[in-house]
Amino acid sequence: MSERPLRADAQRNRARLLDVAVIAFADAPEVTLDAIAKHAGVGIGTLYRHFPTREALIEEVYRTELARLCDAVPDLLAADPPDRALRVWMDRFIDYMTTKRGLADALKMVIAAGGTPFAHSRERLVQAVGDLLNAGDLDTAGSGALRADVAPLDLLTALNGICLATGEPEQREQAGRLLDLLMDGVRAR
Repeated sequence: MSERPLRADAQRNRARLLDVAVIAFADAPEVTLDAIAKHAGVGIGTLYRHFPTREALIEEVYRTELARLCDAVPDLLAADPPDRALRVWMDRFIDYMTTKRGLADALKMVIAAGGTPFAHSRERLVQAVGDLLNAGDLDTAGSGALRADVAPLDLLTALNGICLATGEPEQREQAGRLLDLLMDGVRAR
C-alpha cells in the first residue's frame, strides 16, 4: 500500500516545522518539540503526526538540508557558468556544514537511537560535486572552466578542512577567502 500524498496545508505545516527545527536544533540541540511546534504555528499533535519521535524530526532536518544543498546543482548550473556555480555551491556547503555542526549533538542522539542519518550523505555530496566539476570540464562541456583532473572526493575533503578550520560564524569571512583560494586551484589554467 502506498502513502497518500499530503494535502497542501499538511505540506506547508511539515515544511514550516522543518524550517523552524533546523534553526532551533542548530541554536540549542535540547530545544523542546513543544517550542518548535509553537514557533512553527502548529500544535504538538501536528508535529507528532509528521515526526513521531524527536529523532525522526532531527534526522529529517538533516536529510532535508542535505537535499537542498545537493538538489541546487542543476539550478546553479543553469544560472551561472560552471566555475561560478561551483563557487556559489561551495558557499552553500559551508552554510550547510555550519548547520550540521549545530545539529551535531542532536544527530548523536539519533545515532544512539539506531538512526542512520549519514547513510547516503557522502554519495549525494560526491555526486553533486562531480556534476559541478563535470560541467566545467573541457572534455564534457566544452567550457574548460575547471580542471578535468580534480576528483570530487578530493574537493569535498578540502571543503571539509575549510569547515573544520573556520566553522564558527565569526570566521565566515575567512572561510570565503579560503574558498577563493581553493577555486584558484580548481580552475583550468
